[in-house]
Amino acid sequence: MTFVPALLVMAKEPVPGRVKTRLSPPCTPDQAAALARAAIADTLAAVLAVRRDARRVLVLDGEPGPWLPDGFEVVPQRGDGLAQRLAAAFADAGAPAFLVGMDTPQVTPALLKAGLDALLAQDAAFGAAPDGGYWGIGLRRADARVFDGVPMSAGHTGAVQRARLVQLGLRTAILPPLRDVDTIEDARAVARAAPDGRFAAALAGVEPEALAA
Repeated sequence: MTFVPALLVMAKEPVPGRVKTRLSPPCTPDQAAALARAAIADTLAAVLAVRRDARRVLVLDGEPGPWLPDGFEVVPQRGDGLAQRLAAAFADAGAPAFLVGMDTPQVTPALLKAGLDALLAQDAAFGAAPDGGYWGIGLRRADARVFDGVPMSAGHTGAVQRARLVQLGLRTAILPPLRDVDTIEDARAVARAAPDGRFAAALAGVEPEALAA
């Protein structure tokens, strides 16, 4: 069976009190949810702008809302814990597929295309985050072993995930690092990196001084 390449976005419905809780304080739950909604919107827009014949899939925890543009398939997240959910996302999509989360609204269409294109020649693609995690991962073939035993949301998640790819003998293209949004300091830095995006505008509504150098 032949699978069409896929760009996957792993996201959570932006419900106050359920998303971006580490932004509160200083943000209220409603403000944190607004930032999450803007981050998703920027990410989905970047995926739509990728000039490539690929499926565009939102792997969602929750229900889609008016923030979801046309052009996306929506599949539910499934599994216990993030590692299982990542494995299930690749299994559901088939392969090759490149997956990003909702925490890097500064991601560009060029970076997303590079992640997917890398799978034409490599077995995997990997983009680390400075906090020790990672912002993107791609697989030519879905394989749950890639995520087996990888601790998620830890300071060494990215290093363990990268080592797991090596352990499995997967030739891996390394992509540039991107900072993901966990804390308000992350939010400010990401907004400065992409000042014209929806995320930067949403943060400016919360902190008018946020884009100051």
